[in-house]
Amino acid sequence: MPLSLIKKAKKKVVGTKQTLKAIEKGKVEKVYVAKDAEAHVVKDLLEKCQAIGIEVAYVDTMAELGKACGIDVGAASAAIIES
Repeated sequence: MPLSLIKKAKKKVVGTKQTLKAIEKGKVEKVYVAKDAEAHVVKDLLEKCQAIGIEVAYVDTMAELGKACGIDVGAASAAIIES
């Protein structure tokens, strides 16, 4: 299950804006995107990941991703940050 990595990650960011900022700083190892996130919310993120070759893992729901990140609300995306 791909969520085990983000659950165990010591450094991560949650949310599309924070994930994009981390990508721009060159610190992202892997990105997670919820399949039920609205397309316009994650469009730029997915394009940037594809352009620079960052691995994207898909999670079924925003609620599942949020829970894996340790928050009580859903998350459209999250990322593991290089340690």
